[in-house]
Amino acid sequence: MRAWAVGERPGPVEHGSLRFVEKPVPVPARDELLVRVRACGVCRTDLHVSEGDLPVHRPGVTPGHEVVGEVADLGTAVTGWAVGDRVGVAWLRRTDGDCGYCSRGAENLCPRSEYTGWDADGGYTEYTTVPAAYAHHLPAGLDDVALAPLLCAGIIGFRALRRASLPPGGRLGLYGFGGSAHLCAQVALAEGARVHVLTRGRAARRLALDLGAASARDVDEAPPEPLDSAILFAPVGDLVPVALRALDRGGVLAVAGIHLSDIPPLRYERELFYERELRSVTSNTRADAREFLDLAARYDVRATTHTYPLSEAARALTDLKAGLFDGAAVLVNDLNR
Repeated sequence: MRAWAVGERPGPVEHGSLRFVEKPVPVPARDELLVRVRACGVCRTDLHVSEGDLPVHRPGVTPGHEVVGEVADLGTAVTGWAVGDRVGVAWLRRTDGDCGYCSRGAENLCPRSEYTGWDADGGYTEYTTVPAAYAHHLPAGLDDVALAPLLCAGIIGFRALRRASLPPGGRLGLYGFGGSAHLCAQVALAEGARVHVLTRGRAARRLALDLGAASARDVDEAPPEPLDSAILFAPVGDLVPVALRALDRGGVLAVAGIHLSDIPPLRYERELFYERELRSVTSNTRADAREFLDLAARYDVRATTHTYPLSEAARALTDLKAGLFDGAAVLVNDLNR
């Protein structure tokens, strides 16, 4: 089968760090599903893996962890799935299940956790595998392309929203407005928040207003009112003090990305005093995923998508890096149809 693979020396994606190669169709382990990929969202984490911002966990790994597909085969120990079922494959691939973190419901912090498209081959290919216990049943009523970005951008945005401790009817600031933020905004708006978007892209600001944001400004501007909570989606450490200064007393800033450039020195009296808090977001739990997918169906959360053939995944990542589209990109499998 054809698959994209990270090169031996990860680097700028526009310089060919992602290669189109032949790989054997994987054989599912006894607890796994073999998934025929139909669509795969393009996440900024895929860019970080391809360019080496995230350290190599598996040489030649195939990126992609927003996979919508159908079950093509079952491991011998799998129950609850049948060949032909539609299935979602997300970032969290496996945990040990019995460490202290897993035991208290914090499996996203498991020291032996594994991730799709980083520790194991992901969805930039024709077929992939997933442990059945970490696969997701998907809501009806949405097509493959619409569902794909929900499986990471949506889930991690939802966890970031909960980590930001937004009070009912609160004032939320979103710094950066790409694939994850525009899904997070829809949940926040449906739950009664007033949302202010701070982002450089004009198209992204237009999208924010179209979705119902109260304001959309450049990141160099301040929001029109103090914020109860903020989420930083842009992987830009320089924005951390900017967002902290925009918080009201007792406000919380959650940083949603897996990678962030260096944060400049923070001045305690200006950025952190009055009990402002800075929190990180690390992956997600399966419970997060289930809750978000249920809410997405209830609130009719819709991704703004731009499709690319799977055979043009490198171009999709290059366009993502350059900020050439709003919303989210989705790869549509043009290889095994």
